[in-house]
Amino acid sequence: MSSFNVKAVILHGTAASVMAWGFTKLQQLPADKWIRQQKGGHSQYLTILGLGIAWLTMVFGFGADLLPAVTVFRRIKRTLFMIAMPIAVVVSSIYWGLLLFAPDMILQPVNVSINPDQISVPSSSDMAPNLWRIPLPVDLALHASPVISLVVDFFFFEVKYSRREAVSGGFAVCNIAGLVYGSWVEWLATYNGFFPYPFLTENTPAVRIGIYTVVSYVALFTFWALNALHA
Repeated sequence: MSSFNVKAVILHGTAASVMAWGFTKLQQLPADKWIRQQKGGHSQYLTILGLGIAWLTMVFGFGADLLPAVTVFRRIKRTLFMIAMPIAVVVSSIYWGLLLFAPDMILQPVNVSINPDQISVPSSSDMAPNLWRIPLPVDLALHASPVISLVVDFFFFEVKYSRREAVSGGFAVCNIAGLVYGSWVEWLATYNGFFPYPFLTENTPAVRIGIYTVVSYVALFTFWALNALHA
């Protein structure tokens, strides 16, 4: 019988709780009403989709910790992990990078209207409006806790993926995820008149396709690198 790992239980339980808390608090912010009135709501954001997959990964990990004999929990967790970890790394890298150096490309302006026809696009000028900013504890729960918990889990409690799993599975997962998300936000934008992230709204379709492609391969190479670093 598999041993009961207390440290893994604490990691998975705490991580899932922090992520759930972050999303709950996000729903209490002023921008939540505006987001929910758009088609797709919070599901437009890669952050939220990645958060949901990371949360499920932690929940199934928690289940596998408590019931090690139920192997289906671990198999599901391993599958989700291949999706969740590269997305979390990409989301965290892009978000914190843009937040520090080009916040108007990742955050919506405060004076954005609930009416899509009156949406004001972020500007890089000195007269640019204030931006919707998330309180730091919530921000960390949404944009830091997934990547930290997943990477720690991978290196301390998970077995590295085989070469075949990493190459074939990783390639398929990252490309399908990029295609699905790109198609999803493009479709939603035909209704909303804008994209969830200003850096998508401000670019042409050709540039957006390039962004989706680059991000997909960054996720893939990140997954390969982390798997190669695993002992």
